[in-house]
Amino acid sequence: MQYIYNNYPFYLTTLRNTFDVSLINDIQKAINGEYGAIKCYEQLSRLAKTQVEKNQILEIRKDEIRHFEEFSRIYRELTGRQPVADSMEKCPEQYQEGVEFAFRDEQETVDFYLDIADKSQNPVIKETFRRAAADEQNHAVWFLYLLFNKQMVTTASRQPTNYGAKGALNDTSLTLPQMLTYALQDEHLAQSRYKNVLQTFGDIRTFARIKEAELRHIYALLPLFEKYQVPIPEDISQSFVKTPGNVKSAFAASVEGEVDNIAMYEKFLAYELPNDIRMVFTQLLNASQNHLAAFERGLGRSY
Repeated sequence: MQYIYNNYPFYLTTLRNTFDVSLINDIQKAINGEYGAIKCYEQLSRLAKTQVEKNQILEIRKDEIRHFEEFSRIYRELTGRQPVADSMEKCPEQYQEGVEFAFRDEQETVDFYLDIADKSQNPVIKETFRRAAADEQNHAVWFLYLLFNKQMVTTASRQPTNYGAKGALNDTSLTLPQMLTYALQDEHLAQSRYKNVLQTFGDIRTFARIKEAELRHIYALLPLFEKYQVPIPEDISQSFVKTPGNVKSAFAASVEGEVDNIAMYEKFLAYELPNDIRMVFTQLLNASQNHLAAFERGLGRSY
C-alpha cells in the first residue's frame, strides 16, 4: 500500500477518530499471526530441500513482514500504543509438516482478514486488509504447490508414449486413478514445455500467460488426488521436453501438445465420472481449447 507511506498525514487523519475495541483486538490478533508467520517461515526456509523452495518461502516471508509493519502502524494510530507481538502457535519442526501447517494457516487467515475488512468502516483499514487477504491467498497456493510437488526424478530422455496425454490416448482401459495421473502428468508436461520456451527465447506473452494457467490446472487437480486417495506421481516432465529450434517450432509443438490434451479430456469425459472430477476435467478441456486457439494464432504469424 504505497499511498500509506507517501501520504502519511492523510493516513493519520483518516484513522484518528476510529476506535472500536473489537476491531483493535482483531488487529492485535492479526499482528500476532504475522509475527508468528515471520518466525515460522524463517525456520521453514532453513529446512527447505531446494534453493527454489527456500527462495519462495523467503519471498512469502517478506510479504508477512510488510503486513506486520502495516498492521502495527494502524494499531499505533488507533490506540496511541506500540503493539506487543506474541506468537501463540508453535511452528512444526519437520519441513513437510511445517508446509502443511503454513498452507492451512494461510487459508484461515484469508477469511479472517476479509472479516476485518468487512467489519471496519475505515477505508484505509478496509483496503489494507483486503490487499493482505489477497497476498495470503497467493501464499496458500504456493504452500499447496510445495506440499504436493515432488522432487523431480532424473531419467533418460525418451518419448512419452506412456506418459501424460499420449499415455492416456494409448491406454485401452482407464481407471479413475489412471485418468487423474495422466491428467496431472500432462499438465506438468505442458508447464515444463512452456517454461523451456520462455527460458530459451525470452518473454513471449502467449507462453508466459499459458504457463501460469497450466499451474492453475495443476492446483485444480491436486485436491482430487487427496480426496480419492490416489498417489501423486513424480513430476518427471522435464525429461520429456526438447528445446525447439525456433519460436515457430515452439508454437507448432505447443499446438500438438494442446491437441493431445484436448483429446485426452474428451476421452475421459466419455466415462462415468464423479461430478467433481467431471467438472474439473470439463474446465481444463475448455481452457485447453482456448490455449490451442492462442497457439494457432501464434503459429500463423511470421518470426
